Amino acid sequence: MDSPILVLNTGSSSVKYELVDPVTRTRSAKGLIERIGQERGRLTHRHGDDPPYVRDRPFPGHGEALDAMMEAFAAAGPDLSPVAVGHRVVHGGDRFTGPALIDDDVIAAIEELSPLAPLHNPVNLTGIRLARKVFPDVPQVAVFDTAFHLTLPPEAYTYAVPRDWRERLGVRRFGFHGTSYAYVSRRAATLLGRDLADLNLIVLHLGNGASATAISAGRSVDTSMGLTPLEGLVMGTRSGDVDPALGGYLARVNGMDAQQVEHALTHESGLLALAGSSDMRTVRARDDDEGRLALDIYTRRIRKYVGAYYALLGRLDAIVFTGGVGEHDPATRATALTGLDRLGITVDATLNESEQPGERTVSPPGAEVTVLVIPTDEEQEIAHQTLTLLT
Repeated sequence: MDSPILVLNTGSSSVKYELVDPVTRTRSAKGLIERIGQERGRLTHRHGDDPPYVRDRPFPGHGEALDAMMEAFAAAGPDLSPVAVGHRVVHGGDRFTGPALIDDDVIAAIEELSPLAPLHNPVNLTGIRLARKVFPDVPQVAVFDTAFHLTLPPEAYTYAVPRDWRERLGVRRFGFHGTSYAYVSRRAATLLGRDLADLNLIVLHLGNGASATAISAGRSVDTSMGLTPLEGLVMGTRSGDVDPALGGYLARVNGMDAQQVEHALTHESGLLALAGSSDMRTVRARDDDEGRLALDIYTRRIRKYVGAYYALLGRLDAIVFTGGVGEHDPATRATALTGLDRLGITVDATLNESEQPGERTVSPPGAEVTVLVIPTDEEQEIAHQTLTLLT
């Protein structure tokens, strides 16, 4: 392959894209379109050493965001002639155990799985459909977040629900952010100078969507998201864990149906419900009682999962923070791990608050459990899996 791979990571509130050389895996261009669906959106496009091409304007939906990406390539370069397009797809169910060459059947299957990831699969399909129109003769590959978690043991993925739900309807834990976990766990092993097969890790992917995963020998053994990306940690607009009887209660006292409850828990909950914004930067800037309570709830949930996964693993070598919040918010890192000193988990205040970018250690020297910050690179992982499939 002598042409670049275009990687599209169409998320719930952002689109990341990169043009990656399939041999050297260097980037000739990359961009981020953020705060999609909010009043203030921003596109930042970078091509080599040229000054960034920036456009501040609202992006009402993902279609408008992807159109803006094409405009950015046309205006600021480079020429967009990819040899393949790799797409992040959140939910592959148990049908897709690895990357898949996209055709009409694959698109239909992704669409069928959309009820399990209503914030993600539909927007992933938006990116796929647009790219197929723009590049009709270029192979397109879907890389699935759920594939990484197909190593979960039965006691981790099985819900204690009626057999018919499990066997006929496929109700089980799937887990998400797998593309991120695959990349970050390998990088953690490199930074620690150890074989991934010898490591027990807890990785915290904290962004607008957030999840925690226990990883042993490079394999997912438990994860906080479940059948859908709604379960687990508190997120930007998602509630995370709530009492399963909540839907029935709201039906009885408020006349809400299942669709209304699911919509509220998915789109109107999380930090947005607690503090009026789904953006951690805005929540932290509030500095009032409501904002502080939201942060306390957010970090307490993370701490709860860390403790549970430590107990499950039995031995822990490192905790890894990744995702936009995990990488850039030192207060979240410190507060989430407060009180875990007796488990060998501590954060060095100076290292943690340093503005040093990139991969770094934020635990004190000699700590029993190393605490790392590793910027995720889902785009590089998608390019890697795309290249592997096509060659």
